[in-house]
Amino acid sequence: MGHKDGKPYPPDKNSWKIPVALMVVVLCGFSFYLGGIFCSEKERYATKEVNREDETETPIGNAAGPLQTKAVSFSECSADYQDYTPCTDPRRWKKYGLHRLTFMERHCPPTFERKECLVPPPDGYKVPIRWPKSKNECWYRNVPYDWINKQKSNQHWLIKEGEKFIFPGGGTMFPNGVGKYVDLMQDLIPQMTDGTIRTAIDTGCGVASWGGDLLDRGILTVSLAPRDNHEAQVQFALERGIPAVLGIISTQRLPFPSNSFDMAHCSRCLIPWTEFGGVYLLEIHRILRPGGFWVLSGPPVNYENRWRGWNTTIEEQKSDYEKLQDLLTSMCFKLFNKKDDIAVWQKLTDNSCYKKLDNPDNYPPKCDDGTEPDSAWYTPLRPCVVVPNPAAKKLKLNALAKWPQRLHVAPERVSDVRGGSEGAFKHDDVKWKVRAKHYKKLLPAIGTEKIRNVMDMNTLYGGFSATLIEDPLWVMNVVSSYAANTLTVVYDRGLIGTFHDWCEAFSTYPRTYDLLHLDDLFTSESHRCEMKYVLLEMDRILRPNGYAIIRESSYFVDAIATMAKGMRWSCHKEDTEYGVENEKILICQKKLWYSKQSSE
Repeated sequence: MGHKDGKPYPPDKNSWKIPVALMVVVLCGFSFYLGGIFCSEKERYATKEVNREDETETPIGNAAGPLQTKAVSFSECSADYQDYTPCTDPRRWKKYGLHRLTFMERHCPPTFERKECLVPPPDGYKVPIRWPKSKNECWYRNVPYDWINKQKSNQHWLIKEGEKFIFPGGGTMFPNGVGKYVDLMQDLIPQMTDGTIRTAIDTGCGVASWGGDLLDRGILTVSLAPRDNHEAQVQFALERGIPAVLGIISTQRLPFPSNSFDMAHCSRCLIPWTEFGGVYLLEIHRILRPGGFWVLSGPPVNYENRWRGWNTTIEEQKSDYEKLQDLLTSMCFKLFNKKDDIAVWQKLTDNSCYKKLDNPDNYPPKCDDGTEPDSAWYTPLRPCVVVPNPAAKKLKLNALAKWPQRLHVAPERVSDVRGGSEGAFKHDDVKWKVRAKHYKKLLPAIGTEKIRNVMDMNTLYGGFSATLIEDPLWVMNVVSSYAANTLTVVYDRGLIGTFHDWCEAFSTYPRTYDLLHLDDLFTSESHRCEMKYVLLEMDRILRPNGYAIIRESSYFVDAIATMAKGMRWSCHKEDTEYGVENEKILICQKKLWYSKQSSE
């Protein structure tokens, strides 16, 4: 109310006492309520954190029960997909460029184009001829291609005789047979005979006669060739029981770590080594270990006597050879030996050569630290020299133990792996001896002629492969491109392997492996890769009557078995060697079936 002259009345002091007191009581009560909420929420979050820690230590199968999936039956792919290679599919080549043959590199189909069907065998497919007989012959109907036979018969790559292809061991640069060719090579490189050289790569391998011959000499070779007009080079190799993968040196690094192979070989492989800044030769330098050898036969080696047959002039061939020699010298190779059609260069172990690359006027330059030397999954080639780590004293070829002692010596590079050590390596070695013994009880075919080509789909140090070294088989060790790089350890111990991402198709033809082994692959990769597509890819690359050993968490085993049944596999569940409940083993076999359609 106002005064009659317009001034307000003075406030009554006693009128504020009750509201202030009331406000104090309300605020205290409200703060007590908030405090209760805060404390209870804090306890709830703390409890959640503890429970999360508990969950990480509890096996998946115990936490949520086994994964369940509905029964499924996969249809057959059409007959024209009998040799389907999803990521190197000729049907899709026109989508990619011709420059440097990039269309032959890996180009996997998008998700909406992925096949959800079973790849059929060719009409008349037979169980492959067993090793070692298969080294020299295979069934024509299993690899029904005549192109090489018609175009290369004068070079004795292979000969069709009745229902079989015969492999006499010929090649463009060894018309007298691969045996005599390798004999000459051993004269030039004594390290091939004393266990020093164990791993090799053959670029542009033809039908893998060179790699096949070296198997008898204790050298394990990765034969590499693209899917090109030399139909099914890699398929011929694998059908014969010789290690091989689809691949090409083009714009991306090969899927191998640096400083891995003891020897690399090119026998008239038609790779333009000195073009594009020498990037192809730089990639060979990257994957070859210090002290390793690069062997070249064919143009421009021995140009003085061979130039007339190469549709060129002696001056051009002389220039090409000098250019090649200069390039090799600039990236720290030295000419080691040379005779007739074979020239051998050695990658230097002396770091003083690499110091010269610091000069900005030199070409090729030293690679900076922007790209890891071992990064090799869809990694672009770079026109620079990957310099070996000078601190790695046991990286050099002459510093490694000789084969076979090398197999069980902990490599120096194991310490580069997170959690890796000599002790961890030895523990893994012992563990796999126990596991392999158990596997052979569950699958007696291991160690017999029934199993030749084996893949360990997600190896750590190659332990499974190492335990089978006395058996008549070889193992392709696969390390996930998303996992820690342990492939260096695999190669340092004298085994072979490749990087791969199992969300995509593997670089091989259908029906090329007798045994697939995986160890908790779905536990590791199920958050990225759909189980259905991984299993369909396993079916594609597994031979009819071939086997799979699937070691998995109990959470996934039943679901895998259900899908495997839909692929016409027969599986039975077994305990592990220690009989633990949270992990089981599936032993599966792929049935031989024929397409209802005809490819004729």
